[in-house]
Amino acid sequence: MRVLVIEDDTTLGHALQEFLMEQGYAVDWLTDGEQVVGAVAGQSYDLLLLDLNLPGESGLEILRKLRANNEQVPVLILTARDGVEDRVAGLDAGADDYVTKPFELAELAARVRAFGRRRAGQAQPTIEAGPLVFDSVGREVRVNGERLALSVRELSVLEMLMARAGRVVTKRQIVNSLSAWDADFSENAVEVYVYRLRKRLEGTGAGIQTVRGFGYLLDVESAAG
Repeated sequence: MRVLVIEDDTTLGHALQEFLMEQGYAVDWLTDGEQVVGAVAGQSYDLLLLDLNLPGESGLEILRKLRANNEQVPVLILTARDGVEDRVAGLDAGADDYVTKPFELAELAARVRAFGRRRAGQAQPTIEAGPLVFDSVGREVRVNGERLALSVRELSVLEMLMARAGRVVTKRQIVNSLSAWDADFSENAVEVYVYRLRKRLEGTGAGIQTVRGFGYLLDVESAAG
């Protein structure tokens, strides 16, 4: 998932960015709400974490603009406003969820994972592909009950491949999903992570095939056979 955090409190914004990146997401962060509409128009995001108390335009004004532009990206409001009328206003403006400050990072992570499952069309917090089981809560992949030792990037690439098992995932899709604005992440880096994953998956009954000119495909049938 690619997430955009809009938070003018630099301490909280930095903490959210670091925390979500540790969870395996690509995270961009803006402190100026006036940049949000342009950022969303120029980049595909899977989720926006939006503070309401922003300098200049408020978060509600920004949200209304996004929905008026027919931007359908899910929006999770993060705010200290905890009154019922505030929640109603946020949801009526087009928000998909609402979390009041202060909040526990574990709860925020669970809500973000829920958005990820909706995006992938999953009702359950796990993805199964042949012998592989991805647990989005524990952020780990297991093979026959044994945990695979994977880096955060390897885990994120494998998650994408597992969610689309049997279908081709292009290098560009992986880069767009996993790279933030300031990240040094390229199609060459994707090749490195896929190479490492192939080593990790040896003997598991799952393999990653290269579809030349297109991308990669997680194959759990021919590898098992």
